[in-house]
Amino acid sequence: MTAEEIEAIAGGYHGDAFRILGPHVVRKKAGQTRWEVRAFLPQAESVEVQAGGERVAMSRMHPQGFFCAGLNGDQQAYSLRARLYDGREIELEDPYRFGPLISDSDLYLHTEGTLHEAWRTLGAHAVEVEGVRGVRFAVWAPNAETVTVTGEFNDWDVRRHPMRRRSGGVWELFIPSLGQGTSYKYNVKSRFAGYQQLKADPYAFYCETPPKSASVVWDTTRYAWNDGAWLATRAKTEWLKAPMSVYEVHLESWLRGPQGQPLTYRELAVKLVTYVKQMGYTHIELLPVMEHPYSGSWGYQVIGYFAPTSRFGTPDDFKHFVDACHQAGIGVIVDWVPAHFPKDAHGLVFFDGTALYEHADPRKGEHRDWGTLVFNYGRNEVKTFLISNALFWLQEYHIDGLRVDAVASMLYLDYSRKARWRPCCIWIIRARPASGSPISTAATKTWKPSSFCAASTRWLTKYPALSRPRKNPPHFPGSPSRSTSAAWVSP
Repeated sequence: MTAEEIEAIAGGYHGDAFRILGPHVVRKKAGQTRWEVRAFLPQAESVEVQAGGERVAMSRMHPQGFFCAGLNGDQQAYSLRARLYDGREIELEDPYRFGPLISDSDLYLHTEGTLHEAWRTLGAHAVEVEGVRGVRFAVWAPNAETVTVTGEFNDWDVRRHPMRRRSGGVWELFIPSLGQGTSYKYNVKSRFAGYQQLKADPYAFYCETPPKSASVVWDTTRYAWNDGAWLATRAKTEWLKAPMSVYEVHLESWLRGPQGQPLTYRELAVKLVTYVKQMGYTHIELLPVMEHPYSGSWGYQVIGYFAPTSRFGTPDDFKHFVDACHQAGIGVIVDWVPAHFPKDAHGLVFFDGTALYEHADPRKGEHRDWGTLVFNYGRNEVKTFLISNALFWLQEYHIDGLRVDAVASMLYLDYSRKARWRPCCIWIIRARPASGSPISTAATKTWKPSSFCAASTRWLTKYPALSRPRKNPPHFPGSPSRSTSAAWVSP
């Protein structure tokens, strides 16, 4: 450990914090092992290490709060006791004494584009490690120099909790003592052009209510569903042959309370469900309920793809709404927007200082009419993100169908672009009759078969109890349909 490395930790730009922080064996003399504990605690005036009933004072190695202590014997579990500048004393577990938690196989599948339940791996998850409860954070940012977790728990100090870089550009960190309701963001510092930005978690299950923009830790497994009878009936029903009457609704504007406030999910579970039932509808179609910063978009410019909007309540409240619909015999269809996303700085745009989720070429990656960016469906990790998102809503929220928005914009390269678009060039290799050597012919098309659309269809149909693609969609000879939406519906 050098003075320059300590300075990098204190400055928030060390790319491998686990090589410096935490416990480290330093030397062994005459059979005696000696190890060090190193911690970066900018808010601490003094720090002690507690290990095996022994307390050892840590030395301040840097004025910004880098502490170090040497201990004799074999390395063991320990905790830290810090006296803060405001006079408080706190005891805390050191995040840097815990090893990697995400499996190598999950990281491989994520890079391959086949981790189709990626929300179980990435994002923020309440877990217990070695008897210590906390939250495991994970985010994909392959071109970042450093990524740190920041929030109220560390006074929004972006240097305090640098993450561990894993293969495939995934960063992870287990922070003890955090739990449900913790607000957080990732501070992403890129390797390019000095770019640095606080980002919301792409896989967050809950978000602060706009205009606030932080992600919030939430355990989505604790809700007790009561729609077993509906799910059993749904699995036996041929919905494509059964009569359907769908009530499309935008939750924020459907009905207001006495003070003009939007109804909560639990209020909608009574008033909206009662109305729809009385009117004889079989299904409700919700305009996008995923978290979005701008209400005027009606939900079609999504930031939190895995989070129901907090405008009307918590994720459990939304589950209660879906549950109430099902218990009343009403199916729930959700509008899903895998075509584009907004340019809000805390969202997916330029996530790690590069065009990560979007195309770098604006002729392919920008919808000027909408002011949004197009997903790069050719990138494996983006396909994983979107396919996982579709399955997430079907599995975790018992959604009965997805209405896919803006499909034509996903298929046609010239969609709403006039002269500013880039054609797809397909090279056809054929043999020269005489010599047998190959020659090439280029053919230009305005549309491309989307690998994401094909993969989505292939994987969603592997879940017959959840969904299947629409059969025999209308199309023009020789090209895909220019219809603007598609749907997966429950069988």
